[in-house]
Amino acid sequence: MPSFPVTKRISAIRAFIKLSLADTAIDFTAISIRKAIMLLAIPMMLELGMESVFALVDIYFVNLFLDNSAVTVVGLTESVITLVYSVAIGLSMAATATVARRIGEKKPEAAAHAGAQAILVTIIASVFFAALGVWGANNLLQLMGASTATAMAGKGYTAIVFGSAPVIMLLFMINGIFRGAGNAALAMKSLWLANLINIVLDPLFIWQFGLEGAAWATAIGRGCGVAYQCYHLLKGSGIIKMKTSSFTWDGSIIAQLVKIATPGTLQFIIASGSWIFLARLVVQTGGEAAAAGYQTAIRLLLFFILPAWGMSNAAATLVGQHLGAAQPALAEESVIKTAKYNTWFMGFVTIFFLLLSPFLLGLFIPDAAALTYGVQALRVVSIGYICYGIGMVLANAFNGAGDTRTPTYINLFGFWALQIPMAYLLAITMNMGPMGVFIAIPVSESVNTLLYYYFFKKGKWKMVQV
Repeated sequence: MPSFPVTKRISAIRAFIKLSLADTAIDFTAISIRKAIMLLAIPMMLELGMESVFALVDIYFVNLFLDNSAVTVVGLTESVITLVYSVAIGLSMAATATVARRIGEKKPEAAAHAGAQAILVTIIASVFFAALGVWGANNLLQLMGASTATAMAGKGYTAIVFGSAPVIMLLFMINGIFRGAGNAALAMKSLWLANLINIVLDPLFIWQFGLEGAAWATAIGRGCGVAYQCYHLLKGSGIIKMKTSSFTWDGSIIAQLVKIATPGTLQFIIASGSWIFLARLVVQTGGEAAAAGYQTAIRLLLFFILPAWGMSNAAATLVGQHLGAAQPALAEESVIKTAKYNTWFMGFVTIFFLLLSPFLLGLFIPDAAALTYGVQALRVVSIGYICYGIGMVLANAFNGAGDTRTPTYINLFGFWALQIPMAYLLAITMNMGPMGVFIAIPVSESVNTLLYYYFFKKGKWKMVQV
């Protein structure tokens, strides 16, 4: 007879999951690494799993109700809006690293003040992007390779998406603050709320307003998510308790945040720039059918990458808090264990995609030509999934420590010196078309992971001051 009955094990697991999803203040530097990773990873994976639902819901209903031209507009807009995501993620990484370090030092008021300063910077940056997209939507689409007719039909959608830049960036930023404080459950709940509203509104608005309806549904959903975040930030019942005085302009903290965020933003702009180039190359060599298939495949890939990114965010939080508590050995152990868990998850997803790509994409793509391209993209790109999983944990370890420069340099080499030239060589020079683009993605990502591991083992990230 087992000494610990199955029913008790199930009850213990349920209690653990309940704890991970509760708005409870936990000192992650005082519990076991494994327990800390799981408590953070469960809500973080659910959080970013919900973020990936945004992309899948839009592409599903646009494919269902509209045509390949509309799918192309959504995909090209998403490729360009990643520049906004890049700035938002860069700023949120700075907030996560700074807040986590202050929490590790047991200075919650300083953590709240730093978070408030990050919000001020985010608002200023978001207004610029909103203006750029609203007034330049048509030009942005044509720059990405859309035909004149497609750009004219889709400019309204693109303008609305860019006009919602403030809620996009604040959603990222405030969740970064919650994650830095170790309150991943609130970050998760805000995205769940945003997504549920988007899922309900998307088909109704697309049916009523066409492609622009998809943009309005997503903007409203995200806006509700931000309202929920702000309520919890300001009500003062959590780890982070912001007051009106927290938002008083503090030049020294803002300078520190910008110092960390600038290479962090460049880190993701470099990656986004490469993805924009690849998206344009697919349109150029395969037409709208290839673009529709590729963009749908990428959305499905992101659906599983983002939960893995959520687990890697656990490493960023633990690195920041353990370094703040002067526990560098535990910071390193947190990263290694998180990478192991992510490897198992991504390995399973790789097998899943290799076997079921036609079935999965068939649920989203009615066009036979687009489906063929989508299956090719999904199978080829997913070959590098295990490397993606390890690489994102290592990258977030650097970011959580405040060392945003090392991942930036690695991305610069991996994406611009390797991925873009390889994609062009294979797709254009060697006349492989979209398949050449697909092959370049796992090759370059795998090289990036090897470089991340090399610099991680050197250990200089442990000495960064935040």
